[in-house]
Amino acid sequence: MISAVVLAAGLSTRMGRLKQLLPYGEHTVIEQVVSVLLASPVDEVLVVTGHERAAVESALARWSVRTVFNPHYAEGEMLSSVQVGLRSTSAESQAALLAVGDMPAIEEDVVARLVRAYRTKGDEAVYIPSYRMRAGHPVLVPRPYWPAILALPAEANLRSVLRAEETPVQWVVVNTPSVLRDMDTPGDYERELRLRCK
Repeated sequence: MISAVVLAAGLSTRMGRLKQLLPYGEHTVIEQVVSVLLASPVDEVLVVTGHERAAVESALARWSVRTVFNPHYAEGEMLSSVQVGLRSTSAESQAALLAVGDMPAIEEDVVARLVRAYRTKGDEAVYIPSYRMRAGHPVLVPRPYWPAILALPAEANLRSVLRAEETPVQWVVVNTPSVLRDMDTPGDYERELRLRCK
């Protein structure tokens, strides 16, 4: 079983308004992300909420996802949301696909390729998409690597585990720059709207 964990708890400080609820085509940004994941070969989708929790949960009410609240969303980086998400997955889950809630250009094919790589090679590595030798999102983390992430202190970040020598990485080469494009500022949002219409 593979669980998708969507990190959607942030304050959206640089955007000036909540990124997850910005319009994106027929949906909001967060709905676009979960719609792609629900169409992909993952077995469950969890969304970690925080800032404006009620509004995000309301937007997701019609989707077959579970929401979990991160009470520490305003502290540090997104590590606390990753930890909440991992602890909230089903007991049967053998891997977590860590996706970000501000990446509406996420592609089903990229998710499928990560899942296929995991099902081929198993727990021997963490799976990260790579476009032109640059690491992107989402990242697929098999369960054996979860304890190291859950043990990290609040001031740490996920990169400290992914870059550790004892954590092997399987790069999954993709031909789309969408894996690099998250959305932090109004300019980023306008870019995503333009690219969507092409």
